[in-house]
Parts: sequence; C-alpha cells; structure tokens
Amino acid sequence: MWPSSNLAAKLVAAAAALALSAGAAGAAEPSSAELLAEIKRLSERIRVLEERNASIDAALQRDTISEKEPEITARLKGAEYTALDIQQQARVIDSIKGFSAGASLTAVGQRLSGADAGGAASALNYRADIAVTTPTVSTGNIDSKLFGHFRIGQGKGVSEKLTSFVGPNATSFQLGSVIEPDSSAVMLAQAWYQADIALPLDAVKSLSRERVTVNFGKMDPFAFFDQNAAANDETRRFLSSMFVHNALLDNPLAANVGADGFGFSPGLRVAYLNERSKPETYGLSAGVFASGRGANFSESPRSPFVIGQAETRQRLMGGLEGNYRVFLWRNGQAPTFVAGETARHAGLGVNFDQRAGDAVTMFGRFGAARGDRLPFDRTVSFGAEIGGSYWSRAADGLGFAFGANRASGDFRAQSASVDADGDGTPDFGFSASGWEKTAELYYRYQVHPRFEISPDFQLIRNPAANPDRRSVKVVGARVQLSY
Repeated sequence: MWPSSNLAAKLVAAAAALALSAGAAGAAEPSSAELLAEIKRLSERIRVLEERNASIDAALQRDTISEKEPEITARLKGAEYTALDIQQQARVIDSIKGFSAGASLTAVGQRLSGADAGGAASALNYRADIAVTTPTVSTGNIDSKLFGHFRIGQGKGVSEKLTSFVGPNATSFQLGSVIEPDSSAVMLAQAWYQADIALPLDAVKSLSRERVTVNFGKMDPFAFFDQNAAANDETRRFLSSMFVHNALLDNPLAANVGADGFGFSPGLRVAYLNERSKPETYGLSAGVFASGRGANFSESPRSPFVIGQAETRQRLMGGLEGNYRVFLWRNGQAPTFVAGETARHAGLGVNFDQRAGDAVTMFGRFGAARGDRLPFDRTVSFGAEIGGSYWSRAADGLGFAFGANRASGDFRAQSASVDADGDGTPDFGFSASGWEKTAELYYRYQVHPRFEISPDFQLIRNPAANPDRRSVKVVGARVQLSY
C-alpha cells in the first residue's frame, strides 16, 4: 500500500528521533529552522504520494483503460485483460474439446462427345461438404456420439445430355427441384446417432474384442454397406457412378437403394464386429431404410429398403490386407425405368478390395437382381489404383477400371416394342441388346496436402445397351480441396 497519514506521522517522528540521535552522538545540532524545513519537505513528499495513491485507486475502479491515467494502472489492467482472455480461450477450448470437423470442396469440369443430341456438351459443377462429429460420451460399456453432414452445390453435370445405365459424374449435386438452379442453399444431408457397445457387457471395455454398433437417423446407406477402399469416393477416385457403388443400387435410371433424390434416407443399422483374431476380422450388419416418397419424408415409411451384409478382413497374397463383402437386399417400392412407377426388386452383391503390393489396391464388384422393369439385371466391375510411390510421388494415384451392365429382359422387350404404352410414339427409339460397357482412367496429382487435381477420361460403349449408338467419350478434370 502507498503511505497513509499514520505513516506520515511516524516518518516525522522518525526524522526527529534521528536528529536527536545525531545530537547525542556529538554532531553539530541542527537549528530549529533546519528541522522544520526537513519536516516540511517530508510532509510534502508524503502528500504527493497519497495523491498518487488515490488516483491509482480511482483508476483501478474503472473497467476501461485511459491514456490519462497512471502508467502502472494501464499495465495492471493490460495484464488482467490478458489473463482473462487466456481464461476465456481455455473455456472455449474445453467446450469444443472432442469435436471433430472436416470440410471439402470438389469442382468438376467435363466435356462429352457422342451425346444423345449429337455433337459435344460441356458442363461445370461444384460440391462442398462439411461434416461434424460430437465428442464421444462413455456410459459404462457404451460409447455414443452424433454425426452431422451439410452439403451445398450447383450443377448437374453432363449426365442430362446422356441416356445410359451409369452417370459419368457422381459428384454432381443441385437443389434444383427445391429452388432455382442459379441459387445455392445448404442442405442437412445426414444427421445420425451412433452407439458402440463393447461385448460382453460385463467385460473391461479396453480389453473387449467384440462390439455391437447401432446407428439411426438420416443416413447415406453406402457409408455402411458396399464400402470399398479403392472405389468408394467420387471426390478423390473414380468419378463414374459405375465404380463408386454397386451399379444396381445406384444408377440414374432406377436407383434400387431407394434413397431420396440426393442419396440419403432415414433408417436404422445394427452391426456386429469380431476382432478376436485381429488383424483378421469378421462382421455382420443389417439396415432398414425408408424408400420411395418416405425417403424424402413426404410419406410415412413403408415397404422399406432392407439390406444385410457379411464381411471379413483377411491377409492374403503374402500377408497383404483385403476386405471381402457379400450382401443381400430387397426394396418393396423400387423405381423402374418407367417414370413414376415402382416395383418390388431384390438382389445380391459381392464386393472386395485387396492390396496387391505396397501401393497397389485392386477392387471388384458383382451384382444380380430380379424384379419387374429393371433397366439392367447384372453388373460387374473391376479395377485398381496404383500409388505414386513407384515414381517418387507417394501422394499421387493412378486409377483404372472396367465395368459392364446387362440389359434386362423387360428393358429389351420394351425397347423393341414400337408403342407398348399406347401413346402413339415409339417408347425407346432403339432395340436394346447385350451389355453397356464403361471404362475410366484418372490420375490424382497432389499439389499440396490439401489440394489435388485429377484429369479423368471415360469411355461408354453401347450406352443404355443401344447397339446403334456410337461410343461416348467423357474428358474432364476434378479439383479437390480438403480441410
């Protein structure tokens, strides 16, 4: 504390005592005038100190910092504000601790030759995705969390210029059916809850090698079924829908997965995973998803899309890791190649990805389906991605794939009919036969860890199994930013 009046009196008394002590020691005794001058000087100094102390106390009572206040108060307040700011940042960090988030921006430009209207067609599109996962909450042997996914985009790509069983650009996204195409709006694509339950229930969670996972909410069914390490991400690998998912479940003419127009659906998924022989694992999963108009919440869910999958991870080919999956599915109101019509469809699928070298991953898919007015009833695809470490570009990748879809009997019969629906005009304008064949080649070049450019080439022969249609070539490039 700064000197007070009591302290001033004590200082005056001390000065007098010092003067008396000096006289007792034989020094020359100061005169009364000299003593009074010294006492007056000390009193003035104490007065100044007390005024300064009062001004400091008054300044400290104010929250703001003024350029007219004493320097020491400005420093004290600056230190206090810095400490408060650090505390506030710590509270913010504590409040978001455990949250994870990611964002990506994908832009694609493609030029198509051999389109239905003849000549060439070009198109651009972009898509942005933001995903957020909440912190994991542990309750006994159960870990739970929430996942949210937002999407925005514009541009439908060159798909509208082409009639085929597959789409050349799986990244295209636009809320054109809701708002004008020249506008863009954010859509809540996914919002689901996940609970991981360690088994057995009375075991120590850290020692558990089995678990059951439950998910429910609005989901992308392909996030949980028909996964593939080499062909499951249109933003970094293959662009054609032929190689992103099983073509029977996801295609422009009749997507049997039953999701809404943007690929999402409310549903429930339950999965069991056994890791007792890790790294070799075994799993079973089943999902029930709304289909038809129930997938977009226009109606109550009925006749849902149901899928069950068995999978295993094995070490083959000299101990290299591979994943193998087989699944069965059924949709009670799947779309057909007749606009606005639904029918009961069912099928099976086989899917694998297998490493064949330090930087080589092969993949393959096969699917078969049955039901009324399927556009095609068989699909097969295979390919590989080769990592760039072989040419000193470890983050780069070269991918190539081949696939084919067989026109169904109903599609061939309908296309051969001149006027099956009785509207006076030919239904298809061609007689379908055989298989539609697709090939794709891309190179992913990493500019820096968050920025990639991928030139892409696709060739589609017999589009929609039309033997009279010339081959379609699609040349494009994709730009990907991710954070």
